[in-house]
Amino acid sequence: CALIVLLTLGGIFVALIIGALPIIQHMGLGLLYLDDWNPTQDVFGAIAPIYGTLITSILALFFAVPIGIGVAIFLTEICPAALRRTIGTLVELLAGIPSIIYGIWGLFVFAPWFKDNLQPLIIGLFSPIPGLSALFAGPPLGIGVFTASIVLAIMVLPFITAVCRDVFETVPPVLKESAYGIGCTRWEVLWNVVIPYTRIGVIGGCMLALGRALGETMAVTFVVGNAQRLSASFMQPGTTISATIANEFGEATGGLYQSAFLALGLLLFLLTFIVLSCARLMLSRLEKKAGS
Repeated sequence: CALIVLLTLGGIFVALIIGALPIIQHMGLGLLYLDDWNPTQDVFGAIAPIYGTLITSILALFFAVPIGIGVAIFLTEICPAALRRTIGTLVELLAGIPSIIYGIWGLFVFAPWFKDNLQPLIIGLFSPIPGLSALFAGPPLGIGVFTASIVLAIMVLPFITAVCRDVFETVPPVLKESAYGIGCTRWEVLWNVVIPYTRIGVIGGCMLALGRALGETMAVTFVVGNAQRLSASFMQPGTTISATIANEFGEATGGLYQSAFLALGLLLFLLTFIVLSCARLMLSRLEKKAGS
């Protein structure tokens, strides 16, 4: 069974390479750094989808990781025992909601509220600050990279919470009781005992959420704006690799256009593989360091 899984992944990888060869030969390295996506001229620069994929995923983790770890701490250390199962189940139910539902909610509920209430406040708050003003510039549109990041953060939150809660429950009670016995506060126990003891599992949960965010399609497609251009501002519309494929693949009848989408799929495959491999390497080093 393990060999079947490896052979399947290898077959997908080989098929993507074969399908992407025409556009790679046509565009060369320009596929990775050009921001011009023009099918009528057979020009396919993928830097905008690559940038959008990375930025939305990183911002999603920026929002989701502190909240997810905080919820896990609450469920394991603070929440009354009678409510732990109920609240934990409600959080985990978020993972069972189809991504298209998140997209519809983001487009018709969250984006209008964000446009009218929160986005003008954020733009006004950062506009006087050099450097940050460019990241939060532009008219409030509701949809965009920032909105997509928030929707992604909500989607990956249950993954982080579930993993962190499980690893927090593995901390031996005697360690926490010993820390409380010498006068440590709850925060000191969490920061100096629970988090160090479980840091490998916490990082693993965050990397699992990152892999989920990198490949998300429908929810992001609804709210990212689907603009094939680079923009320094998080508030402006953008696109991701998966959103580009979902929006335009049906129009690709063959030739370089279809090969371009297979190349985008190959890039997403490699991007996810590299990120998760780096996470695995980092976890291995942490395990080795802890063992030494």
